[in-house]
Amino acid sequence: MSIAAALARARQLIPISEARLLLRHVLGCSPAWLEAHRDDALPGESAERFDALVARRAAGEPVAYLTGTREFYGRDFAVSPAVLIPRPETELLVDLGKEAVAGIKAPRILDLGAGSGCVAISLALELPHADLTAVDISPAALAVAQGNAARLGARVRFLKSDWFAALENQCFDLIVGNPPYVAAGDPHLDSGDLRFEPALALACGVDGLDAIRHILTHAPAHLNPGARLLFEHGYDQAEAIAELLRTGFAQPDQHRDLAGIVRVSGGCPR
Repeated sequence: MSIAAALARARQLIPISEARLLLRHVLGCSPAWLEAHRDDALPGESAERFDALVARRAAGEPVAYLTGTREFYGRDFAVSPAVLIPRPETELLVDLGKEAVAGIKAPRILDLGAGSGCVAISLALELPHADLTAVDISPAALAVAQGNAARLGARVRFLKSDWFAALENQCFDLIVGNPPYVAAGDPHLDSGDLRFEPALALACGVDGLDAIRHILTHAPAHLNPGARLLFEHGYDQAEAIAELLRTGFAQPDQHRDLAGIVRVSGGCPR
């Protein structure tokens, strides 16, 4: 079977763009190579691997878990079912984090809920003089994050911690986070990629805000004077988040993603 024929068959089950990505993963080739060799025969072993991946994708398994990588902030991050798949909207958190510490020579930054490490590692690489700490409660997630940091050459201290529990009296110039914010029982949890992602990193409480409430309560004790907290939240939670911020933070701010949706909020403690 030729490469073109294999892609045509896969197209009956999944989008052609995903089929090309999976076949490139199997063959370890570039898009240009794949296009230039469409008439080449696909070796039997490669065809079997490709067919297996196409079947898994057709069953709903995320492409990122099938290939083991996802791009974030211009870099490839290893991912597994132990971590959330990095999403483009989370890049806003990195942009805002860089702005928040722009005037500090060697800022101390904390990333809450490290997952794959994409936020902490991106900040560490974008801000080489920063001191990065990242925490996660999942040892499996921390293993993925540590592997990414080592491969990308980022200096990040990773700690197993239930939010601030292992940080004692440590304070930071910036705290960022992408905590779970989906309401338990939300029907979206049973559809699409979310079915395969770690539930602990997705859902938290009947309204999805339990983790954010905890962070807002405890973050002030870990922020230096004038330091900022920034965190991602759901597309429909901006109003509720603003109300929560007003109880303990001066001049809360909210930021829109490229789609015009408020996805990151934060502020400085009173």
